[in-house]
Amino acid sequence: MEKKWLLYGAYGYTGELIAEEAIARGHRPVLAGRSQKKLAPLAAKLGLDMRVFDLRNEMEVAEHIAEFDLVFHAAGPFIHTSLPMVRACLRTQTHYVDITGEVPVFEQNFGFDAEAQAASIAIVSGAGFDVVPSDCLAAYVAQKINNPVRLDIAFATPGGRPSAGTTKSALENLSIGVRARHNGELVHVNPKKTTRKVRFSDCERHVMQISWGDLATAYRTTGIGNIRTFMAVPPQMASRAGGYLRTGRKLLKFGALRWLAKKWVEKSVKGPDAETRATARSYFWARVENDAGRFAEAWLETPEGYYLTALAGVRIVEKLLAGSIAGACTPAVAFGDDFVLELPNVLRFDQLQKNP
Repeated sequence: MEKKWLLYGAYGYTGELIAEEAIARGHRPVLAGRSQKKLAPLAAKLGLDMRVFDLRNEMEVAEHIAEFDLVFHAAGPFIHTSLPMVRACLRTQTHYVDITGEVPVFEQNFGFDAEAQAASIAIVSGAGFDVVPSDCLAAYVAQKINNPVRLDIAFATPGGRPSAGTTKSALENLSIGVRARHNGELVHVNPKKTTRKVRFSDCERHVMQISWGDLATAYRTTGIGNIRTFMAVPPQMASRAGGYLRTGRKLLKFGALRWLAKKWVEKSVKGPDAETRATARSYFWARVENDAGRFAEAWLETPEGYYLTALAGVRIVEKLLAGSIAGACTPAVAFGDDFVLELPNVLRFDQLQKNP
């Protein structure tokens, strides 16, 4: 019998890209979401079946997903939407996949590892740009030296624009401040000390420290207890990063301002266009070091982030439906550090030319 999967949040920017990639690879997922008004036109355009339900009642969610072998959850911010879907998947023994980049969601879902193993299902969060490339790169570079104890990861998306969903998740992250992993624990970081320069495979860039998903995933993947994550920013922003972060965090503590910001995002933020998705590149760097002073680095170049999310997400669906993976896994633990190289137009480097 052919295995069936459901794509929840299908009418979002990234959800629609995942649906289109799924069709291109011969799949026919059932599309789902809470708004029939938004879902019906997409289902008609793609010629796919649809289900309309919200996530307020876990038992009702379980009834809607019980017939499926896998749920791909693409409706964020996941800090608000993930838990009822994960619990419903555990109840119905349905694989769970999402595309979160939110550290608290990763931490939450790793807590269901024993239950997922008992239910013989996989819980794989971060099945896209967050965090497939960085997780695979961290796993790869961590094997280059003995006993690594520090890991730095940075990424750059030059010319890229975030989608509305990504922006709303970023607002949630901003409200909790910048964090790092220190001796195995998540700790807050002084915003004044969050910038540096990083040499990517194409050029050197200013980066600022952020709370990226690898603070949770790379810790599980590599076992390294000290992790920092960075994002490339314009030089003028890097010089004022501390002020921006402090101001943004203070403002977003007010519920009314947070609500207004999200409403503006929904109306104004659209994500990259088709040409950008087809032509833009993203860049990753990772460095490990041990207490003996030895270090190792590696670099990745990938397609544009949203395109990569669709590519990686659908392939993860295929691997889970074809395999027997169980438990709450990071992408690299589930599929290996070379998984990212299975995606088209991905390059990995062990060293760079001295003069870029």
